[in-house]
Amino acid sequence: MKYAEPLQRVLDFIEENLYEDMDLNGLASVAGYSKYHFLRLFKDAFQMTPSEYVRRRRITESAREIADTHEPISQIGYRHGFNSKENFTRAFKSEHHILPSEYRSTDSSLNLLHKALPVNASFALTPRIMELKPFCATVYKSDEEDPTRFWNKYNCRGLSGRLSGRGPQLDYGFSIWNSEKHKLDYYIGILTERAQGDLSGTLQLEVAGGFYAVFDTPRADKYTFVNTIHRTWDYIYKEWGPRSGYVNLGDCDFETYRESSRTFSEQIFIHIKHPGSSRQRPTESF
Repeated sequence: MKYAEPLQRVLDFIEENLYEDMDLNGLASVAGYSKYHFLRLFKDAFQMTPSEYVRRRRITESAREIADTHEPISQIGYRHGFNSKENFTRAFKSEHHILPSEYRSTDSSLNLLHKALPVNASFALTPRIMELKPFCATVYKSDEEDPTRFWNKYNCRGLSGRLSGRGPQLDYGFSIWNSEKHKLDYYIGILTERAQGDLSGTLQLEVAGGFYAVFDTPRADKYTFVNTIHRTWDYIYKEWGPRSGYVNLGDCDFETYRESSRTFSEQIFIHIKHPGSSRQRPTESF
């Protein structure tokens, strides 16, 4: 998105001085605000402090080099503003919940913070409406608040291949509303019919059949894939859903992706009911 001019000046200044020392007073001066007013505006816009923003931008740029070069991780970390390999490893793991070395070995898709650029406002997707039969999945329950971090662990530990016993399969990520705790629970796994390997620590998940709106996320690259997925989910719930004429049943929406394909596009399945249909009882509107 394009931010108000004072914040855009700060973003441009950060990019021009990404590896220089920056403090809150200096950034507030660039914006033309008091320190306290600037901090409030920045946090409202980005849901993080300026120092967190700078740290995430440095980690993002370092992730590109980890994936695309064979340069020692310690040198990459040092060049991107971390004074030791230990500090860089600690910061990277704090951000993504995997080690830089694990990321390099699997080249998985991370939730990165890219340089802020204007976003094309014409983003729009048209789903296919499909009827699915009930199915069962063998899954791990996420131990992360952010599903992206759980995907990082799942991919880096080779859990898809461990479940199948014969290599990676099509992976499913399920979002299920927990009415007791009033939050979404998240699960990742594969179809039970393909789970022939080590099933320790897994659960069986029964997924209802019915009608689903199926969205293909726009093609991306490994750096922008996660951001594209997030943008697609936002579009579904904030734009397509309210206009669609369908009701979201709210029991289980899911996404599918085969990490080994490296196509950087996934399918998102939204369980729906048309308000005029009596075949299913609606539980939640978009």
